[in-house]
Formats: sequence, C-alpha cells, structure tokens
Amino acid sequence: MDLAARTLQLCEIKSPVGDEGSIAAYVQDAVRGERIGNAVVAGRVNPAKPAVILAGHLDTVPLQEGDFPARRESGRIYGRGASDMKGALAVMIELWDRLDREELPVELVEVFYDREEGPVAENGLLPLLEKRPDLRKARLALCLEPTDLALQLGCCGSMHATLTFRGKSAHSARPWQGENAIHRCGALLTHLKDLPRKEIRIGELTFYEVMSVTRIEGFTGRNVVPAKAELNVNYRFAPDRSLQSAEEEIEKLARTFGAECRVTDRAPSGPVIVDNPLLQEFRALTAAPLEAKQAWTDVAQLAAHGIPAANFGPGEQAQAHQRNESCGEEALENAYRQLERFLKEAAT
Repeated sequence: MDLAARTLQLCEIKSPVGDEGSIAAYVQDAVRGERIGNAVVAGRVNPAKPAVILAGHLDTVPLQEGDFPARRESGRIYGRGASDMKGALAVMIELWDRLDREELPVELVEVFYDREEGPVAENGLLPLLEKRPDLRKARLALCLEPTDLALQLGCCGSMHATLTFRGKSAHSARPWQGENAIHRCGALLTHLKDLPRKEIRIGELTFYEVMSVTRIEGFTGRNVVPAKAELNVNYRFAPDRSLQSAEEEIEKLARTFGAECRVTDRAPSGPVIVDNPLLQEFRALTAAPLEAKQAWTDVAQLAAHGIPAANFGPGEQAQAHQRNESCGEEALENAYRQLERFLKEAAT
C-alpha cells in the first residue's frame, strides 16, 4: 500500500483520545504486533543488535466539524490526525511491512500507544513500558511527532495549575457591597500579557519558557458579582528545569498576586541527547535540520525510563490540532526514505 493510501485509511478511523480501540485493532492487524490494552508493540529488543524504537500515538484531539469523511486531494491527505500523527503511523506501518528486518544493522521495534493527547497521568506509554521492560534497553527512540521533517531534540516540560482568586459576592447593581474576584485577576493577566518569553540556550539549541492563562471561570449568575475566579495557568519550561523548580515558579507567581495555587498536571521536560551515537548517525545520513522541541512530547517519558529519545516526523506543526487538518504526500515519502536509509545504513 502506498503511504498516502495508508494515511487515508488511518484518517478514516475515528480515534479521539480515550477511544482508540478501533485503530489499535487496525494497527495490530497491519503489523501483527502484541496488543496491550489499546497499545500495540511490534518486535522485541534483541541484545544481539542495538535497538531503535519508532514510537507514535494512536489518538487524536477531540473531533471537529468537517473532520470526516477523510479525503486525498491535490497531493495532500485531509482528516483528523493527518499531521498529528496518522501520516507518521502510516510511515511506521510501511517500514515494518517493506523492510527485511533481519538484514538491518539495528533491531527495529515499533510502539503504537494511546491517550497521548490527554493528561500525562493517563498517557498509555507508561503502562506499556512497565509491561515491556525489554524496551528500556533500546539505544534510541524516535517519536514521530509532527516536526516538518526536522530533528527536534529535547522537549519543554508542561505544568498546569489552578490559581484561585477569592472575593465577596454581591448584587451587580451594588458591586461596592462585594469584591469582584474576576477583577482581582487583572494585575496577573496584565503581568502575563506583558511578560516576554524567556530564552534558554542549551548547546546550539534555543528553548523558550512561557506562561499563559488558557482558561478562566468565575460565573455564578449574570447579575452576581463573583466571589471566586479560577484561572488555568500553563507553564512551558526548558529542559534544564526540574518539575520541583517549575512548581516553585508557579507558586511564586500566585503568592505575588494574592492567589491560591493548586498544581493539576505535571509533565517533565525531555533531555537534549545531541551526543547519542545513533542520533549522530541519523544526522549524518539524513542531513535533517536540528531544532529545539518547544512543545511537550513523550521523549520526556522515554528518557525517564532510560531510553534516549528525540522527535522526527512528516507531519506539519502548523497543521496539528487545526480544523481541516492535512499532511503532504511528499513529506510522507521523504520521511520514509530518511528513516529507511538510517535503519539500513546506521553504523553500530
């Protein structure tokens, strides 16, 4: 099957986060892999050869109007998850099907997992790594996240916290009898609006630390001055910062502006593995441009289990999570050829 046709088939399967059963069955049949819940593993780490893991998530963000039917048009595949990351799944499946794996200088293992687009605590990769401890002996893992065919190292950590401002309710006709909790958020909102991104250099790469309010709640009634306002603050932090340090930074922000703070989701950053020998082979064989991964990916969870990991995929970052999402057929072919060359020619 050609890569575009395979991508189209995958896009025709609805797999929003938490509903990956159908696509897991499709992938299991395609690669004849081991099904573990709604995850699939093809292959096993063989001590005789250095193992390379290709990893991709099966789920997409929630569906939007116009996602279906998927279509192939003007050199692109359109459908929910086309770039993030069903095009990459198609590349993985076709590599598994077409390569003579016995002749490769590396041991190829492919990991397809669920629930990547939800909270990190529910991510399907960790239970998979617990049930398949052999995977932790891999020499390199490539997460085929959308990178526009760049090799993106590390990843920013992500932390979500609820900052609560408290006031006193009152009738909106007599607001002086209360204290508007939403108005109390104003100084913090202005601070974050004007806060420049913080540049962090790690070797030849530049990461940016940023804080954003992504949600605000305080409604009790249209004619009621709210007594409580809750903001979700998302902090993206560079690979040189620990979870503890990130949490202290958010707590400091809350104290400064008089808010209560409760951290709700913690995703660690991923290390930059520029000195990994197999990664250096990949760079030499593919000439893929090197970039910092500004978003969070599962390279962090792989690294936490001792698996050096980086990001490389055919999907377009600007298409991820977009309405009318698409992926270019040429990018699929280029990703396949670069990964094929690496897997066939890597010096071990």
